Amino acid sequence: MLSPGQAVLLRIYTDEHALHGDQSLVDLIVRNARQAGLAGATVLRGRLGFGQASHLHAHRPFSLDDNLPVVIELVDLEPALRAFVGELDGFGGIGLITFEKVEVVRYGRPGS
Repeated sequence: MLSPGQAVLLRIYTDEHALHGDQSLVDLIVRNARQAGLAGATVLRGRLGFGQASHLHAHRPFSLDDNLPVVIELVDLEPALRAFVGELDGFGGIGLITFEKVEVVRYGRPGS
């Protein structure tokens, strides 16, 4: 259980169409984070973005094949997140991965 104090925010930048085999990379990462017992994960869908290849990921009206940018945010203690990133080495399609020190003020609902 994560307690108030210093923690780390891990961000994984990818896109909606990123796959590992026939599975969505986003879904796979979040499921693996849960199985690893990490404190929390949130997936944020972007409106517009580009990465290393400078390919623009954007919503196009009347298009059925939008491939929007996605950011997966995970919060936990640094050793747990670094170990988790090590498990992602075999996954293709992941873009940028960053770490940021954060202060946890509250974790969970009051009284839980």
